[in-house]
Amino acid sequence: MQHEGSLYRVRAAGLLLTAAYLAFAAWLLLRPHYVAWVPSPNLRPFDTIRADLRMGPEQATRHLLAGLALLAPLGVLLPMAGGRVETSGVASFVRTVFAGLMVSISVEFTQTMVPGQLFDVDALILNTAGVALAHLLVVPAVRRRLRRRDAVFLREGAPLAATHVPTP
Repeated sequence: MQHEGSLYRVRAAGLLLTAAYLAFAAWLLLRPHYVAWVPSPNLRPFDTIRADLRMGPEQATRHLLAGLALLAPLGVLLPMAGGRVETSGVASFVRTVFAGLMVSISVEFTQTMVPGQLFDVDALILNTAGVALAHLLVVPAVRRRLRRRDAVFLREGAPLAATHVPTP
């Protein structure tokens, strides 16, 4: 059946886009920063966020949005790579946020080996919140639409396997 191949193409595209995005994020985050003075790592939650908020609204917004946006695409790409339209929304959310947290932890620990880069617990918080927010804003709506489409095909008598194309 022609549409069964679509299932694999969407999942393959999701996997390829996820890998490409992770490579880009690694390149962006793991470049050395050569500075004369390096502060200590931040291990206290919300210290960096409070410091950003003291900088003024424009700079604080820019820093906080950058932290939220950095890994946010994973909130959509990971479910797309999984290709499960009929999965539970809660299970998908938990799985995606946990994977985003693990990627963020990996990046933060790897950064400690790069000159000028530091571990920052607030980066973990913002990156994981960005993944969660992107997932909540996009994935449930797309899944609802795909489920409705599948229900219409079933009512019309079309076999589901021939029409099933998973995306986020």
